Amino acid sequence: MMSFSKALGALTIGILLSPGLSAKDVVVKDKGAFDAALKRLAPGDAIVLKNGTWQDFEVGFFAEGRAGKPITLRAETPGKVILSGRSNLRLAGQHLVVSGLVFRNGYTPTQEVISFQRNAKQVANHSRVTEVVIDNFNNPDRDAVDYWVSLSGKHNRFDHSYLAGKRNQGVTMAVRLEGEDSQQNHHRIDHNYFGPRPILGSNGGETLRVGTSTYSLTDSHTLIEENYFDRCDGEVEIISIKSGRNIIRNNVFFESRGTLTLRHGNGNLVEGNVFFGNGVENTGGIRVINRDQTVRNNYLEGLTGTRFGSGFAIMNGTVDAPLNRYSQVLNAHIHNNSFIDVDHLQFGAGKDAERNAPPANSRMEDNLVLHRTGKANVVFYDDMRGIRFAGNVVQGVDAGLPAGFERAAPALKRNSAGLLMPQDEALRQRGASASLRPIAKAQTGPAWYPKREPQVAFDSGRQIAVDGAREDALAHALAQAGNGDRLVLAPGRYPVARLLVIDKVLSIEAQQAGSVVLLPERNTLFEIRNGGSLKLAGLQIDGSASPDSAGNILIRTQKSGMQVSYRLVLENVEVRNLDVNHSHHFFDAGDRSLAEEIRITGSRFSKISGDLLRLDKERDDLGNYNAEALVLEGNRFAQIEGALVSLYRGGTDESTFGPRLAFTRNVVDRVGQGKRNKRAAALYLHGVQRTRIAANEFADSAGIVVEHTVGDPDTELRGNTYRKVAALKASELHAKGASTVRVLDNQEARRN
Repeated sequence: MMSFSKALGALTIGILLSPGLSAKDVVVKDKGAFDAALKRLAPGDAIVLKNGTWQDFEVGFFAEGRAGKPITLRAETPGKVILSGRSNLRLAGQHLVVSGLVFRNGYTPTQEVISFQRNAKQVANHSRVTEVVIDNFNNPDRDAVDYWVSLSGKHNRFDHSYLAGKRNQGVTMAVRLEGEDSQQNHHRIDHNYFGPRPILGSNGGETLRVGTSTYSLTDSHTLIEENYFDRCDGEVEIISIKSGRNIIRNNVFFESRGTLTLRHGNGNLVEGNVFFGNGVENTGGIRVINRDQTVRNNYLEGLTGTRFGSGFAIMNGTVDAPLNRYSQVLNAHIHNNSFIDVDHLQFGAGKDAERNAPPANSRMEDNLVLHRTGKANVVFYDDMRGIRFAGNVVQGVDAGLPAGFERAAPALKRNSAGLLMPQDEALRQRGASASLRPIAKAQTGPAWYPKREPQVAFDSGRQIAVDGAREDALAHALAQAGNGDRLVLAPGRYPVARLLVIDKVLSIEAQQAGSVVLLPERNTLFEIRNGGSLKLAGLQIDGSASPDSAGNILIRTQKSGMQVSYRLVLENVEVRNLDVNHSHHFFDAGDRSLAEEIRITGSRFSKISGDLLRLDKERDDLGNYNAEALVLEGNRFAQIEGALVSLYRGGTDESTFGPRLAFTRNVVDRVGQGKRNKRAAALYLHGVQRTRIAANEFADSAGIVVEHTVGDPDTELRGNTYRKVAALKASELHAKGASTVRVLDNQEARRN
C-alpha cells in the first residue's frame, strides 16, 4: 500500500488541470517534488514553484529542451517565490527558461547565485533567465568571493532582471570564457536593472565583467544593451571588458562612480551609451586600452572623475605587455561622442616607467568637448602624435591643443530625450546623434519589483522626545526607534550605564545645543553594527565617569566582519575628558569595516589621552581601507595626546577611489605629542588617494606624515598656519623621484 506521504508527493507533482495551468505545467511545493518532477519533463513542459519562501533551496535545473519548445522553471506568481537562506540556481542543458524568482535574505553556498553551468563539462546553451531578482543576497563575510550571475555556455540570454546591493567581494555578473564551449558565446545581456552597488573599499567590486586577463585574447561576442546602471559604485571599473569582439550599446550609467573600461581584449564596440554624472564625485565614463577599439555616438554629461576614473581616458600602455598588464592602444577610433561638462579627459593616462607607450595609429574625430564653465579639462600626459585629431569642437580648453580641435561656445538645448544638443546647424554632425534615446529606468528589470533607494537618510523618520529624568532614558529610546528616526534629548545630564548598540540609521541631538551632557560609564558608549549609522548634533559628551582602564573607546564599530558600510556624522558636538586612563580613543574602526563617510563639523575635542580617529586596521596591504571619505571642517582640537587621524590604505592596487580626506578650517592645539603616539604625527596618512589640508591653524603639535603609495595620489597643503609644529614628512613609497605633495601658501607663525 502506498504511504500517505508518497501519495501526497505524487499528487503534488502530478499534472494539474486547474484554471490557468496547461496540461504540461507541473506544480511543486518542495525540493523532493521538484527533483521528482524534473525527471519527467519533456520539451515544452514547465515546473512551477508554489508561492512562498523556499529556505535553503539549491536548485539544479538540468534538462534538455528543443528550439521552440524550451523547458521552463517559473514562479507560480512572478515575485512571490522567495529563495532565502543558503540558496542558489544552476542550469545546464539546452533551451531552458527560468523566470519570476527572487533571491533575498541569504547568500549562495557556492561561488554563484545563478550559474549557467552544472560543472566545467556541463553548461547551458540557448537558455534564458528573465525577470529574476537578486536583492542584497550577500555572504556575511565581506571578503568571501562570489558572483551573483555567472554566464557560461553559448547563446544564452539574461534579461529584465534586478541585481542590487552586492556588498561582498566578487563581480555582480561575470561572463566566463573558461573552455571552448564558453568562447565565441554570443550571449545577450539586456534590459536589466543593475541597482546600487555600495563602495567595496577594495578591488573586486565590478558590476559586470566579460572575460579575464587569461582569456583576454579570446573573442566573446557578448552583447550588452539597454541596461540601466544605477549608482554602481563598487570600484573604479563598472563594466570591465577583458575579451574581444563585444558590443556595449544603448546602456545608461546614472551617477555611477567608475568607468566602462576596455581593460583587455581587442575589437570591442562601445556605442550609444549615456552617462549622467550630475556632478557626483568620481563619476566616470569610458577608459580605452588595447587595439581596434571603437567608441562612437556616446553621450557623457556632468562627470567629475579623474585619473583612471575620468570621463574619458585613453591609456598609455606597454609594447608586448603581459596578458595581465596594460597593452598599448593601437588603431582606436573615437568619434561622434558628446562630452558635456566632463571635468577630465585624459590622454596617455597612467604614464609611468612601465606604461611608456602612447597610443598609435588611432583617430579621434568629430567629438564635442564642451565645458560650459570654461574649465580646462583636456590633459595630455605624453606625446599624442599617434592619434589623428580632426573635427573636434572644444570649449573651455587652454591653448596648446594639437590641430584637429576647433574652439567654439555653441548654444545647447536639452531635447525631449533629456540630452543637451547644439543648436548650431553646422555642429549637428559633431558629437552624439540627436536621435539617441537613453533607456528609462522603468524600462529595465521586472515590472513587478520596486526599485528602492539603497540608503536610509538621516532624520527621515519620526522625531522621538527623550526625557533625561527617566533612568536609562537614552537606551529605552534607542530600543523603540526605527530607521531614520531622530531622538531629541531634553536638557539635562544623561548617565549611560550600558553599551548603546547602533544597528539602525539614527540621529541623537540636543533639544537646545549645549544643554545635554552624556556621561558614559562603560568602556564604550556607542557600537555601530551592520545596518547602523549615527548622527550626533548639539551634544556634550564628558568621559570623566568612564572606567579607570586603559584603551577605552567612546565610539567603535563592531570589532570585525562588518558587511554593511556605515556613516558617522557629528555637528556642533563637544567631547571632553577622555583621559581617566591612558589611550582613551574617540573612535576606532574594526577590521573589515568601511565608513562611506565620516563628517565632523563645528565641534570641539579636548583632553583626550588617545587618538581621535583610528582608521588603520587593514594591514594586509591588498588595497583595503576603513574609510572612503573623511571630512573635518571648522573644529577645535586641544590637548589630544594621540593622532587626530590615522588613515591607512596599503598595497599597490589601483581599483579604488579612496580614501579621501578634507581637513579644513580647523584649529589644532597641543595635539599628537603623547609618548604613546609612536609615529609622532598629528595626521598620519598612508596611501590616501586625495588629500586637502587647507586654512588650518596648527600650534604646539606633532607634524603631518604623508606616505604615498600608488594610484597617482593627489595631496595638497594650502594656506595653513604653523607655530611650533614639526615639519611635514612626505615620502613616495613606490614611485621614483621627488614627493608629489603640493605645499602652497603656508606660513610659519612667529614664535613667542
